[in-house]
Order: sequence, then structure tokens, then C-alpha cells
Amino acid sequence: MGAEYTRAVPEAPLDDSGSGLAPAGDGWFVVNVRDAQWLTSENGGKLPSGSECSFESRDFEFPQLGIRLHVLEPGEPNCLYHSESQQEAFLVLSGECRLLVDGVERLLRPWDFFHCPAGTEHVFVGAGDGPCAILMTGARSKDEKLLYPKSELAARYGASAEEETPDPKQAYARFERPKRGRPSYWARLPWAE
Repeated sequence: MGAEYTRAVPEAPLDDSGSGLAPAGDGWFVVNVRDAQWLTSENGGKLPSGSECSFESRDFEFPQLGIRLHVLEPGEPNCLYHSESQQEAFLVLSGECRLLVDGVERLLRPWDFFHCPAGTEHVFVGAGDGPCAILMTGARSKDEKLLYPKSELAARYGASAEEETPDPKQAYARFERPKRGRPSYWARLPWAE
């Protein structure tokens, strides 16, 4: 059985992480994208994978649903081509991106929605002439499984694992780890106005 039902769920405190507000406890909360904690992989010595607002903190992650706003510059992948054992869903909010899905390439624009059943290989790559913002959601479970296959299509965009692996640490060894901070193109994003 799940958690015991209670009538009152407390409001979670929000702390400034240095790059915006993040939950510092369990409970409900409201935060604007402008004010929330951001992570970026820019300006490192390794490959970047965009910037993101995850709405959660390392200490207080959402147990059942992952949700984040991911922003990509043209040519930048959001991660490596992969499949997961859980369902995901994606909505392009602004800009353009390429969706590489099960060996097929599709150009997505604002308000395009991608339903991604468990086991579907996929990755997004920024396209167009400016940043692309994508709302990303996915179910979570303790027994989640990932697979990073080697893909010719994804390799053309720098988004393929060098060798097939289920190990994220091995797959992402050449990528920059995100750090707290807003991306350099913050002023060009829709919510920065």
C-alpha cells in the first residue's frame, strides 16, 4: 500500500540554492520558472547537454514523477540516445528541436507533443536559430532500467553512446556534469521577459 492518507499536507520550504529556489523539505509548493533552481552544462571542458529547471532538489526528489524544463541550443543534445523501462512524455514549448526516435528523425516545433512508451529509444537535439524549451516528464520507479545503444543516427549529432551500455556513468563519461546556474542565453528565453 501507498502512503497513509492525511487531510493536511504541509507546504515545503523553498531555499535559494544559489541559482534559484529549490524545495528544502517534503510537501507542496509553488515556484515560478524564473525563480526556480537552474542547472547548466555550459562552459566546461566536456560536451554540454543543455540547461534545465528540475523543480526538485537533490535532497528532496519527487518519488513518482520526474518533471523538468530542458533548454537546448541549436545542435546540442539533451542527453544520449537511450531507452528507459518507464513511460515518458514531452511537449515542445518554444523553439525547434530534432527528435531522434527508434532510428527516425522528426523536426518538432512549439506545441508538438511526443508520447514515449517504455522501451522507446530517443533523444532531442536543439535545432533552428535559437534556444528550444521542452517540458519533460517521466514515471519513476526504484527498478528503472536504462539502455544506451550505439546509434549511427544519434552519432551524427554527438548523441550516441560509444559502446552499448546500461550504465549512465560509463555512457556520460565525456559529458559535462550540470552545475547550478542559469544559461548564458537566459535573456532570450520566454519566461525571462
